[in-house]
Amino acid sequence: MSSLVDDLKSSKNTLNEFREIAERSLNYMLDMIDETIIYNDYKICSSTTAGTRKTIRPLNMNLFIADANQFKQEYNEFEKCLLKIREKNYNFQKENEILIDRVVYTIQQAIGVGFDLVVESNSARKHVGNRFEELIRTIFRSLDIKLKKIVSSIPYHTEQGESYYKCETDIVLSPFDKVKSTSLMIDPAEIIISLKTTTKDRMPKIFIDKLLMEKFLDRPVKMVGISQNDIQRKEGAKPTVNTTFVANLFMVYTQFLTDLNGYYYMDLPHRAKEEPFNRHIFRFSKLITKDVWDLLNS
Repeated sequence: MSSLVDDLKSSKNTLNEFREIAERSLNYMLDMIDETIIYNDYKICSSTTAGTRKTIRPLNMNLFIADANQFKQEYNEFEKCLLKIREKNYNFQKENEILIDRVVYTIQQAIGVGFDLVVESNSARKHVGNRFEELIRTIFRSLDIKLKKIVSSIPYHTEQGESYYKCETDIVLSPFDKVKSTSLMIDPAEIIISLKTTTKDRMPKIFIDKLLMEKFLDRPVKMVGISQNDIQRKEGAKPTVNTTFVANLFMVYTQFLTDLNGYYYMDLPHRAKEEPFNRHIFRFSKLITKDVWDLLNS
């Protein structure tokens, strides 16, 4: 078996691979953590090995499944939920939606925790983002939704001639047997997915990219955003949790730039539960059980 570091750094292309790495990270976390601090709904865990102290990312206690055996049980139910969706059975109870969010959140956070414990943080950040993109792509593929990664090229004129602004789309989802969008055209029926593990320092790009595409194509473009969470650890004598979701900025962009077709989180920011944010920001489970199908059929 490969080392945990190599396993964490390797690409994942199936849900089974994500299940395995999540279980492995959860078991490793259980062996390594020696201190836990509770702050509101979050726990901040630390580990000391050979005199080196490492503190992991905050974990939402309502979402994170810390016990590997419990994770296995909930993961099995999660697979059943995906099967129901694939069979076009969208009648879900609230507990089913919560289970979906818990399992997806736990998979991504377990990967992040693994990196926190075994890899230097700066080098781990890109890998965590890559696994997040792979996880979301794999979930959509498991629902039999065709998808593709496309880099849109928006032309503009300069004194030296025509140049192109590269607008990278993380995923394009299609209702067709094959994605029709190209680097110079987004099919009106297809959906652009912008993936950000967090919107910190990245929120403007999501709105600006949609605005540029719509200006270039001279028509609306379907675009949604997906993030894991918008919280981070705040250092101090006693670590706490700080939100990185800039609520007022989100609404300014929504009202004065362009309105996204929805923004989805596994760990929903508290402000997103209030008016007017709750008309624009939702849980990830709502996307895969209802909204993505409505968008693909509209």
